Amino acid sequence: MKMDSQPLEGGVTLIRLDGRLDIEGTEALDQPFIYATSTHPAKIAVDLSGVSFLASIGIRTLLSAARGQAARGGRLVMFGAQPMIRRVLQTAGVDQLLTLCDDLESALAALAD
Repeated sequence: MKMDSQPLEGGVTLIRLDGRLDIEGTEALDQPFIYATSTHPAKIAVDLSGVSFLASIGIRTLLSAARGQAARGGRLVMFGAQPMIRRVLQTAGVDQLLTLCDDLESALAALAD
């Protein structure tokens, strides 16, 4: 699992995830991702377009990051999930707990609200 981040205009941080969010991928990602998403209030857009598999442990990591951001007064939205990944998120009810957008443009619009 790979992660990279970059600042965007408007104070938004873009985080791109690439790989499998299974046990191994989540273990590799967990600490840097939680640190990047939970240590200070921010507007964060997480690009899931490179995620090819999502297990329950990966869902936990994404939800923990979103909760951490909300507790600090920030916001985290996800976008670009492949159809299978989006279905997993919807089946698990994640889309009821946080914002899941189709693309970066709609994610940025959601963060601007």
